[in-house]
Amino acid sequence: MLDLAAAPKKATNLTLNTKTLEMARSLGINLSQTVDALLAAEVKRIYWERWNAENKEAIDHYNARIAEEGTFAEQVNRWLAEQGEDASGPVQKAA
Repeated sequence: MLDLAAAPKKATNLTLNTKTLEMARSLGINLSQTVDALLAAEVKRIYWERWNAENKEAIDHYNARIAEEGTFAEQVNRWLAEQGEDASGPVQKAA
C-alpha cells in the first residue's frame, strides 16, 4: 500500500493564485500541510485509478469466475451440504 506519510519533507516552490494565497493566509491555513494532504490524496487516487486500469483484465476474470463458481467458502458449504453436513458438523435429522 502507499505509505506517503512516512517520507521525509522536502522544500519546494509553488506558483499559486495570489487571491487564493492571500485568503488562505488570512484564514490561518497551513499551506504546507494543506498542499501536502491534498497532493497525497490526488497521488493515491491516480495511483489506484491506474492500478485498476492495468489490472482490469485480471479483476474481470476473477469476478467472472466467482460469479460462476462462487467463493471458496460457498464451494465448501455446497460440498458440506452434499455430505449432509454444515459448517458446525453433521446435520441432525428430525425424528
